[in-house]
Amino acid sequence: MKFVAVTSCPTGIAHSQMAAENLLQTGERLGHDIDVEVQGAMGTQDELSADAIDAADAVIITSDTSVSRDRFGGKLVVKGTVKDGVNNAEEIIQRTAELVEEGKTGDVSFGSGESDTDTSDTAQTDDGDDHSASADQPVRRGGDPEKGLFARLKKLFS
Repeated sequence: MKFVAVTSCPTGIAHSQMAAENLLQTGERLGHDIDVEVQGAMGTQDELSADAIDAADAVIITSDTSVSRDRFGGKLVVKGTVKDGVNNAEEIIQRTAELVEEGKTGDVSFGSGESDTDTSDTAQTDDGDDHSASADQPVRRGGDPEKGLFARLKKLFS
């Protein structure tokens, strides 16, 4: 299959590049043709051409910032975070391929926004019950608040 992808993070220095490289390598390893555009503080690198977008079966966006989707009209757009591009490139590419085979179009969320992907991942590791119980709880991001930067600064200056 032919995919195009856009990676973008607020800084656009490291994570966007890592996600782009991981999507490229994983896509090729899985037998897909993939072109990746990187958006960041330095501007746009490897900008997708209109021909590449037209030839694509689907669009993958791994971004923590706003990405204009105007040029992807009529295409399946699978949206995840930059972290998904870095850590779950194989899963997002496989899920996109499945959706293309099902004939899906429009926007689809990957990761925490899409229960199908999360349940299939946990079903393989056999801890699906724990996952479904935690789905009702709010998602907590970050580490221990007592070890955070502001907590350490507060202790330092008090």
